Amino acid sequence: MTARPPIESAAFGACPVPASRYDVVVLGHGSGGRLSRDLFESVFSPLLGADRALALEDQATLPFPAEGRLAVTTDAFVVHPLEFPGGDVGSLAVHGTVNDLAVGGARPLYLTASFILEEGLPLSTLARIVASMKRAADAVPVRVVAGDTKVVDRGKGDGLFVTTTGVGFVPANVALSATLARPGDAVVVSGTLGDHGIAILAARKGIELDTRLESDSQPLFALCQEVLRASRNVRCLRDPTRGGLSSALNEIAAASSVGVRLFEEKLPLRAEVRGACELLGFDPLYVANEGKVVAVVPREDAEAVVLAMRRTPAGTDAAVVGEIVEGHPGVVTLRSVVGGERVVALLAGEQLPRIC
Repeated sequence: MTARPPIESAAFGACPVPASRYDVVVLGHGSGGRLSRDLFESVFSPLLGADRALALEDQATLPFPAEGRLAVTTDAFVVHPLEFPGGDVGSLAVHGTVNDLAVGGARPLYLTASFILEEGLPLSTLARIVASMKRAADAVPVRVVAGDTKVVDRGKGDGLFVTTTGVGFVPANVALSATLARPGDAVVVSGTLGDHGIAILAARKGIELDTRLESDSQPLFALCQEVLRASRNVRCLRDPTRGGLSSALNEIAAASSVGVRLFEEKLPLRAEVRGACELLGFDPLYVANEGKVVAVVPREDAEAVVLAMRRTPAGTDAAVVGEIVEGHPGVVTLRSVVGGERVVALLAGEQLPRIC
């Protein structure tokens, strides 16, 4: 932090206001006054692009398609470190929110973002993260239309937290639900599992892998649309984030009162992820992903769905990994390469905290 600037005159009862040139976030950036305005103009205004005038109001009033349904989601992102191989908390916030809309069959339209800044956060770091957030939003594309900032005391915020709300449009002919899985359906994943969680762990702990492993954080809207075009009977889509594939499939099994059987030899895993999990005692089925989709589809549509996923950059390693069964309703099992079968229960506790 630069030296504390001089205090302006407090004549006529005015509150003293510090000069506005800082290298790091200070409490005054959350005052709602001149420093707040300067922070908005220098860092956050570009995030809104052509819509920056909307931030001068207390809300954004926006057009919406006349037919179909409204999809809304909200999420908070507290990843550590803030910047990691393959992304940062800004791009992750966009991808995570957009993907929650996409797996519901929605076209993402609008995002709002709230930033909790810790006193002492370098403004250069904040600027990089906000710029990354804008690039991620432009790539979807989705419009960031409103936002807010708050500043907390040093030591109270771990640098930066981001909370986002997303709004999307679901066409009238799309209806996906975790309650729709049926015995005989196939379970498809769009690619390798556990990349995000292991990349975050390696960055946090300084673990050196044989090859550079990056987070799979990416938008999934295009992939989800390809899946919906390939099959008119998709039961449900899920993004297996916290809790990994295990949590996503346990939720589906419970909601539909069906069993799920996975096949170990069919699970797509990078060698470095498999090796790190074996070394650290992790189960890759519980490791977080931020750019993968789990699809439950009729068995006869599974091949077409896999091919549709593979036509997109996010789905090049798509594979059928399991099936929906009538036995053991509400329970997920894994059949090993040697023929044994074990229960894949919901994760108890947190295998790796602060990953999203």
